[in-house]
Amino acid sequence: MNRSAGFCVLIPARMGSSRLPNKPLADIGGVPMVVRVARQAEQSGASRVVVAADDERIVQACATHGVAALLTRTDHASGSDRLAEACELLSLSDEAVVVNVQGDEPLIDPQLIRAVADELERRPDCVMSTAAHAIDRLADFINPNVVKVVTDRHGTALYFSRAPIAWWRDGMAGGTPSDLPTPAPLRHIGLYGYRAGFLRRFPTMEAAPMERTEALEQLRTLWHGERISVHLAAHAPGPGVDTTEDLEQVRALVAGRSRLLL
Repeated sequence: MNRSAGFCVLIPARMGSSRLPNKPLADIGGVPMVVRVARQAEQSGASRVVVAADDERIVQACATHGVAALLTRTDHASGSDRLAEACELLSLSDEAVVVNVQGDEPLIDPQLIRAVADELERRPDCVMSTAAHAIDRLADFINPNVVKVVTDRHGTALYFSRAPIAWWRDGMAGGTPSDLPTPAPLRHIGLYGYRAGFLRRFPTMEAAPMERTEALEQLRTLWHGERISVHLAAHAPGPGVDTTEDLEQVRALVAGRSRLLL
C-alpha cells in the first residue's frame, strides 16, 4: 500500500446542532468532544490536524488543549464548504490530500483515517476517497438512515443510496427478506479524502438532482463525472454522536476503556 506523505486532517465543527446544542464542546471523560476527535486524528500520521470552527468558543477550547483550530464563517451550508474555506486560510496546494473527519466521531480509528488518505494517493484518477464496510445486519440494510454504496471491480463508487442497494431481486420478491444477499452489501462510512483543489471547487459545482432527493452530498461528485475511490474496511467504525443517547453511549465506552487502563 502507498503511504501518503504529508496529508492533512481537517475537522469541521459547528455549534448549531439542532439535536445536541453545543455538540463540539460536549464533555467526554473531561475533554471536549472535538478535542477527542483531533487527538484520534493525530494518531493517524497526518502531518497536520486542524479544527475548522464556526465559533470562537470552539477555537478557545481547542487552544486550551493544544489543538490547532481556525475560525471560519458561520454561514456555510455544509461541512465541505467550511473545509473549502479552511483550505484557503491554510494556503494548501491543490495537490494536497485532505481528510475530512467529522467533529462528532470521538472514537474514529486513526488507521481508518490513514487508509482513506492512502486510498486517494493510490488512485490518481479519483478526486475523492471514502470508506465502507460489509453489512452484517439485515436491519442496517433496510434502514434509510444507513447509507449504502455500490462499487465497480476496482473499488470505484458507482452510487450511494439510502435504499437497500444492490436491490436483491429474488430475496425481496416477497417483501422484507429474512437474510442478507451474498456478497454482503456495503455500508458507507462518512469519512472523506479530497485533493484540496477539488475541495475548493466542490462548493461552486451545481448540486445534483439525486443529491437533493437522497440528501447525500457526495452524489454531486458522481453526477459531475468525477470518481470516488472506496476503501473497504474490515469492520464498522466506533459510534458517532448525533443525540444525547449517542453521547451517553460514547461516554460509557470511554469510561470503560479508562477503567481497563487502571
